[in-house]
Amino acid sequence: MAHPSERLHDRSDPNLSAIIRERRQLTNLAYRLLGSLADAEDVVQETYARWYAMSPRQQEDIDAPGGWLTTVASRICLDLLRSARVRRERYVGEWIPEPLPDRAEWISGQSNGDADPADRVTLDESVSMAFLVVLDAMTPAERVAFILHDVFGYPFADVAAIVGRTPGACRQLAASARRRIRVPQPDAGAGASGRRSDLVRAFKRAWEATDIEALIGLLGPDATATGDGGGLVTAALHPVEGAEQVARFFVDRPTAAAGVTLQECTVNGQPGLVALRDGSTVSVMAFDVRDDRINHIWAVLNPDKLRSWVAKA
Repeated sequence: MAHPSERLHDRSDPNLSAIIRERRQLTNLAYRLLGSLADAEDVVQETYARWYAMSPRQQEDIDAPGGWLTTVASRICLDLLRSARVRRERYVGEWIPEPLPDRAEWISGQSNGDADPADRVTLDESVSMAFLVVLDAMTPAERVAFILHDVFGYPFADVAAIVGRTPGACRQLAASARRRIRVPQPDAGAGASGRRSDLVRAFKRAWEATDIEALIGLLGPDATATGDGGGLVTAALHPVEGAEQVARFFVDRPTAAAGVTLQECTVNGQPGLVALRDGSTVSVMAFDVRDDRINHIWAVLNPDKLRSWVAKA
């Protein structure tokens, strides 16, 4: 079955090229709203299908096709977020947003020849794992209002048309979302990225050496580790809390015993680790680093969320 964007190119209207260029924006928006690349791609597919279903005259009557596509995609996301709350009640264990690999690795790892860089998600602070986890705690309306206005810069009048509330109500939703955020920003300034990488590298080495004292020294006193197996693979059903408890948790699961090797990588734009067994990705770990300590570790083991992580040679 042809992708909607491919079928759109069959039309002779030259303005449709502008419609296709909206795909990256829509994918970026939908991923931030849903925390799932698979769901985001489904949303974009459905959005283009609805555009394609209209007659040429109906399309011509739309003054701002890009705005129309954004509105449709956002409304689909809003419906999905509302239904997700029900689905999450049946989810086994903790739910963590789908991790994204580094852009260069993602594109170079494609083997089917149809990778389109324009479809990929821009990796910045608004897709860090810490940020996405907080977004997931918001109500659907808060999340949509906040992402559209604060991240993508849409005026509240436009947000209101999407959410189905007044501009004033949407302004309040965004303000409420900002109060929820309060995510301590990762260490910034000269050398901060290098320090984060150094910490993750040191964590990898200490874990491989099962050096519990070294692990404790790298973790903040209130460090937390959260795993997501989705009921498909074994993972802790509840977060592990406290530096010593987190360190013991990892020491009790030595990588060598499971035939797992660790590689440094980039996860949602931040230093992370990928665990490999027989060349296949079995886990991706994202880290929240503050005050030169690791304060949170998110380990995604659910294979349904690792499809963007291609097998390693």
